Amino acid sequence: MSMSIRPAVLADAPALAALAEATFVLACPFGTTEEDLEAHLERHLAVDSFERYLADPSHHVIVAELEGTEGGSPLGARLLGYTMLVDGPHDEEIVLQLGAAPSIELSKFYVLQEHHGVGVSAGLMEATLAAAVARGAAGLWLGVNEHNARAQRFYGKHGFAAVGRKSFLLGTSPQHDHVMELVLS
Repeated sequence: MSMSIRPAVLADAPALAALAEATFVLACPFGTTEEDLEAHLERHLAVDSFERYLADPSHHVIVAELEGTEGGSPLGARLLGYTMLVDGPHDEEIVLQLGAAPSIELSKFYVLQEHHGVGVSAGLMEATLAAAVARGAAGLWLGVNEHNARAQRFYGKHGFAAVGRKSFLLGTSPQHDHVMELVLS
């Protein structure tokens, strides 16, 4: 498998939305209703959402793609995964839990299930950490669902440690995340 990792471009928005629809469900806790899932996808992960993210200089989206295949990206390759960094400022409740400043949020980190465990996630993490450092971050933080043990292990393997908690609504359902942080410098 020949894979490349690069910053996303505006033309990637439709492929990113399709990738988000295929991968977000993997991180949803058991019992998430179809209505809540659809509401979240429509509000945060639709094509127009990715167009806004990609046009906003406070957002940095990185994609991993399989080269040499037909697909939705502008380079004719299939997207395997993506990450999104979001510059501050962040919610004061989150900031109080963090040890490093300035800190960047790792808002999204998703890889197609059939590409778990083959290096796509590790490559994306390496590129994402380099991008955070290049953006001047002393730390990187994320929220991971309290029931998503696999993701928690992955982030822990890459040096993230739990520093607190946060809650949010997924559609109409309250969700609870562990806040994890990686000090970069």
